[in-house]
Amino acid sequence: MAVINRIAGFADDMTAWRRHLHQNPELGLDCYDTAQFVVARLREMGVDEIHEGIARTGIVAVINGQGPGPVTGLRADMDALPIQEATGASWASTRPGKMHACGHDGHTAMLLGAARYLAETRNFKGRAVLIFQPAEETIGGGRIMVEEGMMDRFGIEEVYAIHTDPFAAAGQLRTCEGPIMAGVEDWRITVKGVGGHAAYPHATRDPIPAALAIGQALMAIPARESDTFEPLVVSMTTINAGEATNVIPDTATLTGTVRSFNDEQMARTLKRIQQIAAQVADGYGVAAHTEFVLGYPATVNHAAQARYAAKVAREISADVLDTLTPEMGAEDFSFMLQSRPGAFLFLGQGEGPSVHHPEFDFNDAVAPVGASYLARLVERRGQ
Repeated sequence: MAVINRIAGFADDMTAWRRHLHQNPELGLDCYDTAQFVVARLREMGVDEIHEGIARTGIVAVINGQGPGPVTGLRADMDALPIQEATGASWASTRPGKMHACGHDGHTAMLLGAARYLAETRNFKGRAVLIFQPAEETIGGGRIMVEEGMMDRFGIEEVYAIHTDPFAAAGQLRTCEGPIMAGVEDWRITVKGVGGHAAYPHATRDPIPAALAIGQALMAIPARESDTFEPLVVSMTTINAGEATNVIPDTATLTGTVRSFNDEQMARTLKRIQQIAAQVADGYGVAAHTEFVLGYPATVNHAAQARYAAKVAREISADVLDTLTPEMGAEDFSFMLQSRPGAFLFLGQGEGPSVHHPEFDFNDAVAPVGASYLARLVERRGQ
């Protein structure tokens, strides 16, 4: 149980790639510099095919093995977050307000590492299809790549992905069968009243008390309307109204998120949010309009592929957990798993600041573990 020697041998290169990406973060679908860097490395490695411009800046590269065999997709996300970095690292972001705070720079470097090894050795049958995806953090670049026909175009039969985990020991690999990450939908409620002078509230229809009551009522949904054995999160994350102490505003807005592993539960919860907002608002003599923002479905590992992923992981690490408790975060790799069988796995990087935190940084020491795991997925399927 160990990382692949050849991959360990170019660990410094992976570190250099990762830190270059970290210094030059890009957001959403606009990963132009990142894509250019990835394509340059892939050309140096001598992969067989490079296809650009999928989901605007997404890339698919193909490495052919030794004869016909299975086609395995490996995915890494490339985009960063709109966060001002506070790591103090010498390789910190050079772009104000943008930061790789979720490890996507590490994911990309690990997939490049696996690509280099696979292109050199070709010790497998079939094809490795390497997916470098933008916009995981925003509108779902994974969804767009699937909608643009990536799976059929490249004949992908199974698909796998890895994500760094700052809550697990360095080198630990964790996965599970079935749901591993929750589905997410965001909501926005606009409460419309009649504003006026704060000294004469009786002449207004104040939206603020209604908004507060709506928010409080929504928080009761998981506790009083959901089966306690079905995980559900309803969070209100912003509330905005007014700008002056002596003015009652016309409107108040609330926003938040819903997380669930169950599609029926998600649909039922969204319906209740809309009903509660309308009914509470009516009781206060105002009106409420609810909007929902397209989210991600639950990330659900296919049972056979999750078992295979865990089996391969045990070749690389002595610390493997295949009964991970599902997490309430969300991932647009879910769209790829809806399209093809596959599995999602976490790679521990040692405990530290959480992802999406301005002090988070990927642990370069675990990159050879992740790259070895990705490469072995292809090799073992193609034996």
